[in-house]
Amino acid sequence: MSFYDKDIVSIRDFDRKQIEEILRVSERMVPYALGKKRTKVLEGRILGNLFFEPSTRTRLSFESAAHRLGVDVIDVSEMSATSISKGETLADTIRMVDAYCDLIVLRHPHEGAARLAAKFSENPVINAGDGAGSHPTQTLLDLFTIKRAKGKIEGLNIVLVGDLKYGRTVHSLIDALTEFGANLTFVAPETLQMPEDNVKHVKGKGAKPQFTDKLEHVIPHADVLYVTRIQKERFPDPSEYNKVAGMYRINNEMLREAKKDLVVLHPLPRVDEIAPEVDDTLHAKYFEQAFNGIPVRMALLYLILGGEGL
Repeated sequence: MSFYDKDIVSIRDFDRKQIEEILRVSERMVPYALGKKRTKVLEGRILGNLFFEPSTRTRLSFESAAHRLGVDVIDVSEMSATSISKGETLADTIRMVDAYCDLIVLRHPHEGAARLAAKFSENPVINAGDGAGSHPTQTLLDLFTIKRAKGKIEGLNIVLVGDLKYGRTVHSLIDALTEFGANLTFVAPETLQMPEDNVKHVKGKGAKPQFTDKLEHVIPHADVLYVTRIQKERFPDPSEYNKVAGMYRINNEMLREAKKDLVVLHPLPRVDEIAPEVDDTLHAKYFEQAFNGIPVRMALLYLILGGEGL
């Protein structure tokens, strides 16, 4: 299968076999991501990093992935640094940046921005997060982390907890987990439960998700606990945020009832959802998860830009 010149806008654009191929190439990239091997297989290529919303891990891991492969990076970190601040449309900005690079990585606060960018760009576009919409590369690194930690994805009991309404990472993730036959449980207050459209989509693909607001009831059966931050910046009403802030907090006491090999993940940044004491347990895989963004994004750059020889 070929990923050459392909946009990465939504995880729904890929089937299980395609995802498995990306994960396979990601595994090959690990020693390069660690600096144990070196390559300039994509030397001469240019990546346009357009991050119109704050980011640490996604932005830096894309830059690191590019440099590990010999790709040069041109970078814009906020809208005020572009002509958008003068009234230029996103479409025109994309057309211009498209002329300066071989691939565009876009993070944008508005859902659908990446799809729009792909429409106006001749070169491929990778969605690095669009509002509360989709975050496909995060999903791929999440799957990679789960598979490395558990040896498989199919049949696992995966509990997603926190802000399931505004958290774009879980919107993409449940689509992919359904492709792999995982069992899903959504833990959130009613006001932050998984959007109905997302639930309807995965049910249409055969998933039978469970819903609860009681985390303590499901932890003993979980193989993977995927914790999310309450997305304060996406709440239209601050008072609504205050009602749910701090509702779920993972600590060692809570994990006493968990399986010994439970994997705790978090897309980061965290605020107070996971106590620092959990960092020193064997459950904690979220910093490894953050590192895994490098080999996964290396694999995507390598496949999309037509790398050969590794």
